[in-house]
Amino acid sequence: MIRFSPPYIDEDIIKEVTNVLQSGWLTTGPVTKQLEKEVAKFSNVECALAVNSATSGMMLMLHWYGIKQGDEVIVPAYTYCATALAVMHVGAKPVMVDVGNDFNIDCEKIKDAITEKTKAIIAVDFAGWPCDYDGIYSIVNDVEVKKKFRPSSDAQQKLGRIMIMDDAAHALGAIYNNKPIGACADITVFSLHAVKNVTSAEGGVIALNLPAPFSNEEEYNLLRVLSLNGQTKDAFTKTKAGAWQYDVIYPGFKMNMPDVLAAIALAQLKKYKNYLLLERKRVFDFYTNIFSQYDWAICPPYQQTGCSSSCHLYPLRIKDIGEEERNKIIESIAGRSVAVNVHFIPLPMLTVFKEAGYNIKDYPSAYNLFNNEISLPIYPQLTNDECKIVTEAVIESVEELLPVKKQLSYTL
Repeated sequence: MIRFSPPYIDEDIIKEVTNVLQSGWLTTGPVTKQLEKEVAKFSNVECALAVNSATSGMMLMLHWYGIKQGDEVIVPAYTYCATALAVMHVGAKPVMVDVGNDFNIDCEKIKDAITEKTKAIIAVDFAGWPCDYDGIYSIVNDVEVKKKFRPSSDAQQKLGRIMIMDDAAHALGAIYNNKPIGACADITVFSLHAVKNVTSAEGGVIALNLPAPFSNEEEYNLLRVLSLNGQTKDAFTKTKAGAWQYDVIYPGFKMNMPDVLAAIALAQLKKYKNYLLLERKRVFDFYTNIFSQYDWAICPPYQQTGCSSSCHLYPLRIKDIGEEERNKIIESIAGRSVAVNVHFIPLPMLTVFKEAGYNIKDYPSAYNLFNNEISLPIYPQLTNDECKIVTEAVIESVEELLPVKKQLSYTL
């Protein structure tokens, strides 16, 4: 059986984790700090804060920006539930907009959704393909849009416009206009969940790219306190001789990342750019070279001038089929010992959002992408021989269905 997304674990990772276990210090300390520095360097930003999940990271930043009950945050309808749940957890309302053919938020729809209550936009780099950040910035900096902005916190007053947050759960290593993702939005939140390109088992990292007059270093220091229950010293600092005294200056959260988990990500990050990411691109290219020969296949975006994907997912689409037929194809692929997936069920189709009044009929593009999408296995350990097995399983399963579909259309 070819698995869908196993984690990459080698001896270097085991050694890094073992070193932490033997150090006598497991929670937030020097290894987490080192991971933050490496992610900041990789993303070309001044500061990055490691947290216990990407969801926590988005909640923390929305809270930091003063977003609260009565505020609105624009999100794409096509994303994982955490994007919208983070908004709900700070008391605000997610305002969903439709997406384009690349699965990413549609800039044309964003402008129509902005009201005087809008405080932030969360863009999602689906599958690792970057959003149109130039387009989004041109919207939030538009004179008429700025006139609508009603700041209600110090941070909002200082920024003077709608904040742009990148939910880059899929996108570590992606490039937009020759800049790494992390340096493209005001705030970028990466996921280090078990299935991500770089993992810490569970975790996330916030990349700070705030413009002047903000000091990203000062905001990092504040956010670090907020992520540690508002405590002025972390547990590691308090263990030093005579350093037991601390204060709690804010009713903060418990969102810190422990060293034992940071060690996994740190070891992976050291070989990410020159090995792990290249291997993901190899698999991506293998699939595209095969499927681009078939007129029923819609291959995902990967590269254009100045932009490239992190190749987190390979979301293959099958032309002219519906949800029921897509599900039959998935069953057939599974019968050939290949695990595939679907990314994602659009938010308005999920019970929690349906009950809140969202309707998938308002997001036709999101539904049209979902009903014929199949995510294929893509990870460094996949050999070319295994990639061949995957492509053959997909081709055979699709072409099994297509003659039946053609026959039915002739009958009608």
